[in-house]
Amino acid sequence: MSTIAVLGLGEAGGAIAGDLVAAGAVVRGYDPAVSAPEGVLDTGSEADAATGAELVLSVNSAKACVDALRAGVGGVDGAVWADLNTASPGTKRELAGIATAHGITFADVAIMAPVPGNGLRTPMLASGAGAARVAELLGGLGASVEVLDGEPGMAASKKLLRSVFFKGLAAAVVEALEAGRAAGCEPWLRENIVAELASADESTVDRLVTGTHRHAVRRADEMAAATDMLTELGVRPSMAAATRDLLVRLTSSDRGLE
Repeated sequence: MSTIAVLGLGEAGGAIAGDLVAAGAVVRGYDPAVSAPEGVLDTGSEADAATGAELVLSVNSAKACVDALRAGVGGVDGAVWADLNTASPGTKRELAGIATAHGITFADVAIMAPVPGNGLRTPMLASGAGAARVAELLGGLGASVEVLDGEPGMAASKKLLRSVFFKGLAAAVVEALEAGRAAGCEPWLRENIVAELASADESTVDRLVTGTHRHAVRRADEMAAATDMLTELGVRPSMAAATRDLLVRLTSSDRGLE
């Protein structure tokens, strides 16, 4: 029977800890602000939670992950420390350095979908020296962990690169619909967005990239006008202004290649 420590018992950590218990693992938990869910042994510190564990899952926050590791190293004896927080690749490499200095095997683990509703079944990527061991232990309990051939930071890089696209797309949709609401044509705009997303295929990315570079000058002017419109509507043009600025930058860099 595996013994796994879970540091951070909020929405993600609590769901994963609960599923680990249901899968038959002994789970030792710690969170200074949240009580352990049913079946999880509530401990008094990171080091206490890590004591006797084969695997430590740090699922607190990017801001807290370095302090959590420093606080927990004293309780680790042969366990793999897996950081599941959405931190930068540089932070993951920093964590790996701290772990290595204390003789601890480290794994950078990226959670690739929302945990609520998925729990332990949420797809994950893992890189670093401890990645294979994380996949072995969690895979045996029902998780899906893809091991990447790379150092700590590789899993984080892939997650965050996708976030640049997906979270940026979501933010653009939110801003556009807010502006549509202010302009009195939100339903029309929503239908237009749905139609565009539904028609996407393998050629869409190439078309977007090529068109953006080819028409950067005209589109920069268009997005400047869109930025002005949102301001007139009383909508803060965060995404529109950022798009305008990107197009202006591309205009300058593309001219430099001529």
